[in-house]
Amino acid sequence: MEQVEDDRRANYWMLGLYALIVGVVTGYGAVLFRALITIVHNIAFYGTWSLAERADAFTAPSTWGPLVILVPVIGGMGVVFLVRTFAPEAKGHGVPEVMDAVYYREGRIRPVVAFVKSLASALSIGSGASVGREGPIIQIGASIGSTLGQLARIPTWQRITLVAAGAGAGIAATFNTPLGAVMFAIELMMPELSTRTFLPVVLATGAATYVGRLSFGLDPAFSVPVVEVGQLHPIELLTVAGFIVLGLICGVAAWAFVRLLTAMEGHFEQRFWKAHPYLAHAFGMLVLGLMMYGLFVAFGHYFVAGVGYHTIQSILQGNVTALGLLALLFAAKMVATTISLGSGASGGVFSPSLFMGATLGAGFAALILPWLPDTAFAIPDFAVVGMASLVAASTGAAITAIVMIFEMTRDYNIIVPMILAVSLAIGIRRLLSKENIYTIKLAWRGKRIPRDRHSNMFLVRHAEEVMSRGIAVMPADRDLGDALEALGGRSPPELTHIIVDHDGRVGGVVPLRQPMGLLGQAAGRTTLGDIADSLYVLTRPDESMFVLFQRLSRGHAERALVVRGEGVPRPDDVVGVISKRLIADAVLRSFRTFNA
Repeated sequence: MEQVEDDRRANYWMLGLYALIVGVVTGYGAVLFRALITIVHNIAFYGTWSLAERADAFTAPSTWGPLVILVPVIGGMGVVFLVRTFAPEAKGHGVPEVMDAVYYREGRIRPVVAFVKSLASALSIGSGASVGREGPIIQIGASIGSTLGQLARIPTWQRITLVAAGAGAGIAATFNTPLGAVMFAIELMMPELSTRTFLPVVLATGAATYVGRLSFGLDPAFSVPVVEVGQLHPIELLTVAGFIVLGLICGVAAWAFVRLLTAMEGHFEQRFWKAHPYLAHAFGMLVLGLMMYGLFVAFGHYFVAGVGYHTIQSILQGNVTALGLLALLFAAKMVATTISLGSGASGGVFSPSLFMGATLGAGFAALILPWLPDTAFAIPDFAVVGMASLVAASTGAAITAIVMIFEMTRDYNIIVPMILAVSLAIGIRRLLSKENIYTIKLAWRGKRIPRDRHSNMFLVRHAEEVMSRGIAVMPADRDLGDALEALGGRSPPELTHIIVDHDGRVGGVVPLRQPMGLLGQAAGRTTLGDIADSLYVLTRPDESMFVLFQRLSRGHAERALVVRGEGVPRPDDVVGVISKRLIADAVLRSFRTFNA
């Protein structure tokens, strides 16, 4: 099958066309998905069939009054039916399933997943489950990319590239953040970062962004009041200290979110889901319904229902500033999201992370701003930094968080504080938990995702750093038995190869690490020239391993001779040998640093 795939490899232009198709289809998929959420929401809360939507406005009181408590329960029953009947992988927040497909299933995602995920997530979000819509559209876009790749029967690496392109396209169309979407695909989805993988992702995200802007407009996801910060003066030291503390707090909060979600998923999965899935999800959604209605009675809004963009927008506009309310909303959203996903909802964690980051940042600002009378920053600025910090720490995608939050708010004033806080938040979360909110679910299943995936510093090492210097030069007509006897006093770790001298030219190389029994059987009946391997490539001591890898691949050789000087090398010009086995050992040693 692999040979068939290699024969069907798409050329540069065809892969770009495939990526463009994935971007357009995913873009319109995001449009239909949002429309489906709106229809479900209006039916579930008001009993009307309508496409009217205002994601940044608070949900109006439901027609059902107190019975709105049961709306998430009823919607959840449909979710359980869809997931259990058609696609179990549609359960949860989607991104871990895509990563699992990339790293463990050769980029293969069943086509039915896109359809089932759309319906299940629309039911969850529309009926009030405290989840986001970005996780589903990521899985939907990835499924579209995988399906096209399977239909085209292209090689695994190209299929995985289309999966990453589809995931990035989903983010781009949902949030109107093309740059952030590219960074998302790079940081979380792509095992390899190169021109051949990067350009298809850019094409897909660009196409999806264009479709999204045609449908949703050009406005950013959130509107932030622009506050002029002195451009000729650095930020006050006390304000910098405030952002530093906020980053540390967000790191701890992200760790708590990851651990609580894992605990909820483990608790429901092990104790209830397998035996009583409908009962388990009904219980979770009932708790959510009670929280939702309790907040409505106390404060006039459902707050934790759905994606929560209305609350985020209100905070960024400076309309929600009470410290007590912000602290309550942070805690309530964390519990609502973890119990929704833990009990079986279908939806993402990105939007809840934005919500919690905004409440945490705004609450922290409400606490410290009275002590910073000279600062030019306000509560919305701290809320934006909190959003980026908690998203970055939760997902492990620092660049994605910074770029996406900037694109979503277009507030340039807080870029420097954001970078500072994000780096600290990720550092704290990693100190407390090596796994992020996406990889921990896979680690729970015994599947590890490498934390550094896109490059290996081994590739930039020079040949002289890797080569074996244990070589001896001997004439081609020398009897093998005599040669082995002459080398008997030297231990194998010191001597690895014999360079065969054939009338002043390199006649080949004899590896001494092959089974010694074979050499012993040949000894006395053959010469070094008879058994010398003449299929090798040449490299210079200062050339990189990346260049050497290309030569070994093109030459189909088992080893390279490291030579000094220019022109045709003589046996005495050989200073070392690099074999494939030696490369493997060196690569394994270089990866030890990733376990730290």
